[in-house]
Amino acid sequence: MAIKVLVVDDSSFFRRRVSEIVNQDPELEVIATASNGAEAVKMAAELNPQVITMDIEMPVMDGITAVREIMAKCPTPILMFSSLTHDGAKATLDALDAGALDFLPKRFEDIATNKDDAILLLQQRVKALGRRRMFRPIARPVVASTPSVRPTSSVLGTTSIASHTPATAPVRTSTAASIRASGKQYKILLIGTSTGGPVALQKILTQFPANYPHPILLIQHMPAAFTPAFASRLNGLCKIEVKEAANGDLLKPGCAYLAPGGMQMMVERTGGSGRLKVIAGSADMNYKPCVDITFASASKAFSGDVLAVVLTGMGADGREGARMLKAVGATIWAQDEASCVVYGMPQAVASAGIATQSIALDNMAECILKESVRV
Repeated sequence: MAIKVLVVDDSSFFRRRVSEIVNQDPELEVIATASNGAEAVKMAAELNPQVITMDIEMPVMDGITAVREIMAKCPTPILMFSSLTHDGAKATLDALDAGALDFLPKRFEDIATNKDDAILLLQQRVKALGRRRMFRPIARPVVASTPSVRPTSSVLGTTSIASHTPATAPVRTSTAASIRASGKQYKILLIGTSTGGPVALQKILTQFPANYPHPILLIQHMPAAFTPAFASRLNGLCKIEVKEAANGDLLKPGCAYLAPGGMQMMVERTGGSGRLKVIAGSADMNYKPCVDITFASASKAFSGDVLAVVLTGMGADGREGARMLKAVGATIWAQDEASCVVYGMPQAVASAGIATQSIALDNMAECILKESVRV
């Protein structure tokens, strides 16, 4: 059965264009369109769509208010369309705070340089959110094997679903109570994420104390216009310092460095600490920033003295970098399926036997602190 989609935008042209693209995919079906947030709230309750695409600026009721009302009355996966401006970034982050799960640039040329790639990406994002609702597990055992679907990378680095591929290794599903500190000494914490990452990172980092003893590198798939606003937002909410990473930054404890959108962030060892190298990187890279690149550089700079966490996101970015980290003795954790917006990146490291723990988002901060902070 096709995933039912509600398209919301005050532009009749954009409603028609998005509807045409969504309906091109046989797994998707636009069941209605709305021209403002108030209509969207009403239709969401009446029609029970499985995914909603939502504009931000609309008459009668804006998209952020509509998201809040929909999430309060009939929670539904929502994909926001946003302009790549500072104000657009702030509004999109507000929408994610309100309960939206993902976002895309409103201009198709900002999604991908190739029109067909942009269409494919939009369809994949909508399907990923629709599958999350349709197949969300009801309960999980204490020790679970990873599911029988494995994400594969498309030309865009986004997720397609290869069906019925057996998992290669079990991964332990852990709670904060079941995690026992290993006693290992760490020098740095790495966190990589994509779809669903802004909310997940905020949930984790706001629980860290100001005196957290290690530097933190954050790799979030996000456009260049968004990362300064996101770093600023986190810095205002967290006890630790959060900043957008800059080339040459010397790493210091209790500070989180967010990889700039459109760039690659690497870490180099200088004496007893580390220094960041932020560069444009290769034009053929699917992700900018790329989790694999940051993780790989940390494997050389810090060897096994790394705790690396892979959170919710489409695709498999982070798997190969995590493999390199594990080979030199680093500790790798993944977010569990039930708490992910999209179980792609965490599944990739779990099914490859790289992650040793699978942890719910609600427990992740406590587990990280228990493992990486010596009392």
